[in-house]
Amino acid sequence: MKIATSSSSAQRTLHLRADHSTDIDKAAKILQDGGLVAMPTETVYGLAANALDEKAVAGIFAAKMRPGWDPLIVHVSDMAMLSRVVREVPTAALMLMEKFWPGPLTLLLPRHPNLSATVTAGRELVGVRMPAHKTPQELIRRSGLPLAAPSANLFGHVSPTTVAHVLADLDGRIDAVLDAGPTEIGVESTVLDPVARVLYRQGGVSRGQIEAVLNKPVTVYHQREDVTKPAARPESLPSPGVGIRHYAPKANVMLVHTQADMNDLLLHVTPEHTGVMLPKGWTASGWSGNVFAWELWSDPASLARTLYIGLRSLDEKGVRTIVCPLPASSEEPLVEAIRDRLLKAARDA
Repeated sequence: MKIATSSSSAQRTLHLRADHSTDIDKAAKILQDGGLVAMPTETVYGLAANALDEKAVAGIFAAKMRPGWDPLIVHVSDMAMLSRVVREVPTAALMLMEKFWPGPLTLLLPRHPNLSATVTAGRELVGVRMPAHKTPQELIRRSGLPLAAPSANLFGHVSPTTVAHVLADLDGRIDAVLDAGPTEIGVESTVLDPVARVLYRQGGVSRGQIEAVLNKPVTVYHQREDVTKPAARPESLPSPGVGIRHYAPKANVMLVHTQADMNDLLLHVTPEHTGVMLPKGWTASGWSGNVFAWELWSDPASLARTLYIGLRSLDEKGVRTIVCPLPASSEEPLVEAIRDRLLKAARDA
């Protein structure tokens, strides 16, 4: 396993292909040997390591420069593997697994004694999910390991949805990346404590869908402070994915509600320092600055899939501000996920 301070001082990360069976075997062997592999899931690319190997898990934190108070999510391929990660599966969790697994739902469950507390940042609950993407399913199966896998990016950067995003952050810092093309969903999984019925992160499974299965209300957790600030930092976060600035680009994000609001705002900003997330069909009257051609405003799945691509693209152009429309609240899961990410990204650092 390689952990380097810069790509210039280390061998470049091995680029493997998910459509090559021998490459999946290579990735599985790296994981069995305690190494780090960025893998695709249906949500975003994750940085995987053997969840039962404390040294390998520590490598994730080092490669990402992720603080130890931010817990990880563990990925499993079947219920037998789940029993190696969690101590018990409550009835509420079983009901949700039957409906949404495999898929973009992470459940907080009692940690198995054999699972290092490093994975959970010292908490007694571990976030676990069963990915729907065939590549991580096969990688987990061939390695025979539950895989701890937060997003495959440097801490505080926008999550990666392509191999180019992964390599921009982690080339030379990890052993390999397994390439299956752009991710399908584009935003991270929903995270839920099924017993306390607390929704810690919005994702591809909505609050309403969860409540329909449990037939009980679910509370949405709100992180009030930016935990990247030392004064606000807790001993550990209660769940993966609750950091305020976790989803923010380098540029400041300014949100608008309508095309008219956007055009009014663009009259008062400097074009060379500003980028716009512009949905198809919208016009930015007289705008001469940077634009990312976003997807149709009526297509939440496409908007979610390209959200991080757009934010990263505008960041790469060096803009200081990104103007972005905010969808109106909806029962559609991906609309709520987009709103969650943008509202967090727009909060003051």
